Amino acid sequence: MSSGSGETRARIGVIGGSGLYELAQLDGAREFRTQTPFGEPSDAFVVGRLSGIDVAFLARHGRGHARLPSEIPYRANIWAFKQIGVERLISVSAVGSMRETIRPRDLVVVDQFIDRSSRRADSFFGDGVAAHVSLADPTCEIARGHLVAAARAQSAIRTHEHGVYLCMDGPAFSTRAESRLYRSWEVDVIGMTNATEARLCREAEICYATLALVTDFDCWHVDEEDVSVSTLLAHLRANAEFASTLLLHAVPALAQATRDCACATALDDALLTPIAAIDPPSRRRLEPILERRLALPP
Repeated sequence: MSSGSGETRARIGVIGGSGLYELAQLDGAREFRTQTPFGEPSDAFVVGRLSGIDVAFLARHGRGHARLPSEIPYRANIWAFKQIGVERLISVSAVGSMRETIRPRDLVVVDQFIDRSSRRADSFFGDGVAAHVSLADPTCEIARGHLVAAARAQSAIRTHEHGVYLCMDGPAFSTRAESRLYRSWEVDVIGMTNATEARLCREAEICYATLALVTDFDCWHVDEEDVSVSTLLAHLRANAEFASTLLLHAVPALAQATRDCACATALDDALLTPIAAIDPPSRRRLEPILERRLALPP
């Protein structure tokens, strides 16, 4: 780490999407910037205490929403979270609904992804190091369970405990034909970022869970107005307020939960290149990602 991170550590991370560019409830908040082998993250990290727990926050698109979905430095973001000790990462994301029963301002705690993105780097591996992680269950069930419980305790929002998230490149929204096709695949929500983060978190052995906050019906819904930025903004503001409140309740429970999920050891059955065969430049590039494996006896 560099540029003032010092001894900053946090086991819980939050990455905020459209509408959530800060966590105002963070006590003692301090910022730092850093460089990674994969470039500079989306923005400065903000670290403070939320409900008494050390939390690291990052605005996915940068404050001021300066980055399109395929311009986000996903690898730099996740690498930096891992470097400061984050074990569980909560994504707060705006999505479109693909179902009548999932309405604007509903919450979906996603458990599956269909990844249709193609214009972004989505793996730490390659360049001499081969690994193939399992994404059969791409989100952490322990983390998801605590988010669902926290949401259920709040009466202000309808919560859907499961959902399939289709990830597209963007930045344009879907055509009607695309939207109807995705509905035929039994997709629940659509967005532009989370599948990429889930892949990288699994490679980094970070538990990942998504709070998908619905802003609109995608354009398949002919009785609703087509997706527009003006439609989204009011829903974004309401969703961001709810997400901030939910995190106050979810973070303490998540911090106390035993981390005995498969996420924590995802590389044990994934890394094909023998540790001894990884060259020094690759070790330096992947140091936080491989830290646990490098510490194991040969």
